[in-house]
Amino acid sequence: MTLRFPETPTQDERDALNSYFHLLSRLYPCGECAEEFQQLLKKFPPQTSSRRAAATWLCAVHNQVNARLHKPEFDCANLDATYDCGCGDEPVGTAKPVSTDFMDLEVDPSKDRDTGVKLIKGGR
Repeated sequence: MTLRFPETPTQDERDALNSYFHLLSRLYPCGECAEEFQQLLKKFPPQTSSRRAAATWLCAVHNQVNARLHKPEFDCANLDATYDCGCGDEPVGTAKPVSTDFMDLEVDPSKDRDTGVKLIKGGR
């Protein structure tokens, strides 16, 4: 996400990213991890001035977790070259087409695709 953050974000984009990380720290499903992330946010507030600042900040915070878990440190110097966000060259903000794949998590397979009406077991 931070690798797709704007190079020169607006104040609204900066505020949104900052809020995102604070909300994530509250909603994270693992209570211990959520508490640790909240402490890390207090000690190392999100850096949102640019894409590079945001990505480097997140990598450094992740390395704090890696150190606590005795895992190897990730090289934050070459994030663009070593981490593929899976976005390809698609410009930021490009809308994706509506999926007709019932395995798409945004589609409720128990409802009719066209009407949104709940399907009765055994048929439509």
